[in-house]
Amino acid sequence: MDLYEYQGKNLLRQFGIETLEGTVARSPEEAKKAAEQFGGTVAVKAQVLTGGRGKAGGIKVVHDPADAEEAARQILGMDIKGHEVRQVLVEAGAAIASEMYLSITVDRAEKKPLILFSTEGGVDIEEVAETKPEALVKIHVDPLLGLLPYEVRELTFSAGLEGDVAKAVGKTLQNLYKAFTESDASLVEINPLVTTEDGRVLALDAKVTVDNSSLFRHQNIAELHDVEAADPEEQRALEAGLQYVKLDGDVGILGNGAGLVMSTLDVVAQAGGEPANFCDVGGGANAEKISEALDIVTSNRQVKSVLFNIFGGITRGDEVARGLLGALERSEINLPIVVRLDGTNAEEGRQILSENTPENVYTEETMLDAARKAVELAHNGRG
Repeated sequence: MDLYEYQGKNLLRQFGIETLEGTVARSPEEAKKAAEQFGGTVAVKAQVLTGGRGKAGGIKVVHDPADAEEAARQILGMDIKGHEVRQVLVEAGAAIASEMYLSITVDRAEKKPLILFSTEGGVDIEEVAETKPEALVKIHVDPLLGLLPYEVRELTFSAGLEGDVAKAVGKTLQNLYKAFTESDASLVEINPLVTTEDGRVLALDAKVTVDNSSLFRHQNIAELHDVEAADPEEQRALEAGLQYVKLDGDVGILGNGAGLVMSTLDVVAQAGGEPANFCDVGGGANAEKISEALDIVTSNRQVKSVLFNIFGGITRGDEVARGLLGALERSEINLPIVVRLDGTNAEEGRQILSENTPENVYTEETMLDAARKAVELAHNGRG
């Protein structure tokens, strides 16, 4: 679950990371009042769950309340990468001396938290890695030992920091790691992390992503979920108890098991197609759940074909086949659907489908053949 900037900053402050004062405004008039409260220079910042706000014109620095009101009027309602701006953060100004980048994420290959730090802040970290790799410091942390003092010193020394700035950045890193672990986050990012002319170290931005599977342990974070800003299909899937992630392609994907669905995405790409989603219906899915999943996947207008990939383990292939046919009767879906059944009672399942299948349903025995068929049908649908 992604947090808005102001929510992320509220969380980081709980762990001792200093930020600027800010107020959320949902109208130009509220933005003006907030600017009057802070006085002087303020930043008016779009609050959306995506990056690239500055490049899209979603961040404006102004010098009086009237300009803050006008900036909010321009930003509110703006579309940034498909996200409508419904609120802005009005934040007090600061005299910035330098900008840095600091983040902690999960390196899944190493199975460890990865700290990234650079004295080149305020720009995309990918750009720094490509143009000035020597300016990027990387440290893997042993999750059993945690972040050790010598690792903090190694990071600040490698980045060329000295004196009070090195101490302040080191303290910020320790606090950020604590926020990362105790919040079950998959990403905490500060870009830029700034030093001010009066010697403070501040998080000028905050991007926080919390593992959805841990939200039962963090009710205070779960309550921050913005239903209005959520993708309609993803929100509907969440309410139905389905694991669903929307992607950019045109081949809808359903499967029973996260690993199988991930493999299906890879095979579709191998066959020259682009997956439109990740959707795991789970084990033992009945006709009602399959019907709901199909409705969600096909409600995405980009989808031109659907690949339904099932491996029968606990769920038998014949049960899946009957469930799919029942779901199709309820859903009235006209898009081509390719079904691949394997595992327990797979032959029986394929037999049931072959005897009763509608014209828009195709069966294949292997995952690769099913992917190729789904991609072919999607391409034909485009034409």
